[in-house]
Amino acid sequence: MTYCVGVLVREGLAMISDTRTNAGVDNVSAYRKLHIFERPGERLIAVATAGSLSITQTTLSLLREGVPNAETGERETLEQAPSLFRAAQLVGHAVRLVRAEHLPAMQAERVNTEVSFLVGGQVAGQPMRLFLIYTAGNFIECGPDTPFLQIGEYKYGKPILDRAVTYETDPMDALKLGLLSVDATIRSNLAVGLPLDVLVLRKDAMVADTRCRIPVDDPYFRDLGDRWGAALNAAHQAIPRPDYA
Repeated sequence: MTYCVGVLVREGLAMISDTRTNAGVDNVSAYRKLHIFERPGERLIAVATAGSLSITQTTLSLLREGVPNAETGERETLEQAPSLFRAAQLVGHAVRLVRAEHLPAMQAERVNTEVSFLVGGQVAGQPMRLFLIYTAGNFIECGPDTPFLQIGEYKYGKPILDRAVTYETDPMDALKLGLLSVDATIRSNLAVGLPLDVLVLRKDAMVADTRCRIPVDDPYFRDLGDRWGAALNAAHQAIPRPDYA
C-alpha cells in the first residue's frame, strides 16, 4: 500500500508520496510514486500514484508515449495537455485503456487492479489545480473548502489535515502539515514508509520551489515527529480530566 497527499492552497501546491510497496512481509521494496511532467517556464504537472504497481507504471508509460485520441488518431501526452483538466482526462483515459488490456489476465490470477492518482500543477496562464482520479477513470477536483486530496492509506493522516489546513495556509506550512500527516500514517501502518518524495510549486512559478527525496534517516522528519508527539502529550496533559461521575 502507499500514502500520497496533495495540498492546494491559494499561493501554491504541496505534494508528498511515500515509496514503499509490499508483496508480503518478506518482500518490501521502494518505488517512486511521485512523477513530474514539466517544461520549465511553461508547465509543471505532478502525478502521484497508489494501488497496483504494474497498472500505475504502465499507465505512466502510456502518458509519456501518448494516449491515442479516438477522434483525431493522434497521441496526446501530459507534456502537451493544454490544461490541468485535460491532463486529468488523459490520466483517466489511460487508466481505462491499461485496465481493459490487462484486467482479464490479472483477475484470473486474483491480482488486485485498483489504482488511484493525484494530478496537480499548473499550465502557464491558467489556474493551479489538483485532481483525484479513481480506478474507473472518473475524477474529482480539489477546492478551497477542503484544500487537500489523499490516496492510499489516507485515514490515519486525515485528522491532522482536517484540523489545520485552510486555503490560506502558506505552501511551506502545507508541506509541514502534509509531512505530519505522513508521520501519523507511518506510525499506524507498516505498509507506508520512507523515503518520501516531496514537491512544492508556488503559484505562477512554473518551476518547483522544493523538489527532493526525504531519506530514512532525515533529521528534520525525525525531529518533526518527535516535536509533534511531545506537543500532543503536553496538550492532553493540559486538558482537565473528564468528570462524568
